[in-house]
Amino acid sequence: MNKRTASLTLRRAIPCFVAFAAYVIVLVVSLRLLAHGVEGRAAELAVSLSPVIPVIALCFCIVRLIRGMDEMHRAIQLEALSMSVAATALATFSYGFLENVGFPKVSLFVVLPLMCGFWAAGTVLAQWRYR
Repeated sequence: MNKRTASLTLRRAIPCFVAFAAYVIVLVVSLRLLAHGVEGRAAELAVSLSPVIPVIALCFCIVRLIRGMDEMHRAIQLEALSMSVAATALATFSYGFLENVGFPKVSLFVVLPLMCGFWAAGTVLAQWRYR
């Protein structure tokens, strides 16, 4: 990736960073509100689901970022995402069987960070493969 392409990619990634920062802020605020109690079930549900809004924005940013990549980088991301989906499926499926023999139940909240970690690792592997 040359300097011009890297600069363009970074500029296109700024909305992703903003959306992620918004997610963190909304998450912290919503958790604090829920900890202090929210009156009414509808308000409680709205506050609980409020962090999803910046995540939706983040998803659109990621799609836009990938659409702006050249074919080679898109191929790298496709390969990385494919590895991520496969590794996440294998890890969660395997752990599900381990829960049958006494391992503690794990929240679904671990799936997305796990998938993102595998995506990052897959990106490194795919970039190494195409170097």
